Amino acid sequence: MTDDVVVVGGGVVGASVAYHLARAGVPRVTVVDRGGSTTARATGGFRIQFATEVNVRLSLLSRAKLLRFAEETGVDPGYQPHGYLFVAGTEANLDRLREAMAVQRSAGHREARELSRDEVLACNPALAPEGLLGGAFSPSDGFLRPTEIQRGYREAAARLGVRFLETPVRGLRRQGARLTAVETPGGALPCGTVVNAAGPWAAEVARMAGAEVPVTPLRRQVAVTEPTEALPATMPMTIFPDGFHLRVRDGQVLLLHPSPPAEDPYDVSVDPLWLDSVLATARARIPALRAVRVASAHAGLYEMTPDEHALLGPALSVENLFLVNGSSGHGVMHSPALGQLAAEMLAEGRARALDVSALHPGRFGEGRANPVRRLL
Repeated sequence: MTDDVVVVGGGVVGASVAYHLARAGVPRVTVVDRGGSTTARATGGFRIQFATEVNVRLSLLSRAKLLRFAEETGVDPGYQPHGYLFVAGTEANLDRLREAMAVQRSAGHREARELSRDEVLACNPALAPEGLLGGAFSPSDGFLRPTEIQRGYREAAARLGVRFLETPVRGLRRQGARLTAVETPGGALPCGTVVNAAGPWAAEVARMAGAEVPVTPLRRQVAVTEPTEALPATMPMTIFPDGFHLRVRDGQVLLLHPSPPAEDPYDVSVDPLWLDSVLATARARIPALRAVRVASAHAGLYEMTPDEHALLGPALSVENLFLVNGSSGHGVMHSPALGQLAAEMLAEGRARALDVSALHPGRFGEGRANPVRRLL
């Protein structure tokens, strides 16, 4: 790898990569960001409760780094371990949670435990009891501040000499199998390596280099209630089998429920029918919210891969294009780990902190896609 690294995308993942590259001794790192990062729209959840080993290990590495984050960067990441509560309504739901807990234990996380119906209601007394069978809870899951993590990495990277440019990328200049420059309205930036950290726009950036990256954007909508004391700030993130989930942030309740993809994959408008539906669901399942109104709503974009696992490693058809893409809704929580691992791979030739072979970008063509395993 030559000295000049250009990171395309200045969201939380790109900022983490830049910081870790500079900390690893890479002397010239430039981050190019057109603005509009989805980091600010993230709801700020953090969990170790996953159903595949590589995601559990990414979370464990990220948690260790979050605990040192303020010391390293000077910024508080806002990590609050109030827990994640997964609610089960059927035996099939419970079986999936049990299978996931077995994976978590094998990866080194032993804090998650199965809850009975009564224990679920004790963990979150605000829940309506109808339809509850049990659940799973991990106390070290919880919340963080996405924009503060982004700010911490950007400021720490800048102190180490990383240059940040607010400008769009117009193209990637290629000679043979290698990229030679990143083209911007202000001129061309010579590059030894280009890191694609463009989030939902990863495929667009890759196509500029003549490469294909299996990342597609997916809209996720969030309803935000008026300020309320109906639910405590320490309430765990609570997730139902149909994907409805909620948390408290800054005195307001965030309500989320997956919806069908928008016709325009980059559409971040809020569907009024979805808004009515999510509020009705919230009031049925959380009686304390029946008199609470929605104050605002917004949407952001997940960057999805076919197996809902990140891409980490070199692109297949371009020698010096490195991918850190497709976290599939887990980008903020895994950004500390992904930045460190990417820097290790680029600066040292291999990831030292953990085995990332499951995230290799070539896995789809090689028949090694990860199983799509959700907790519920």
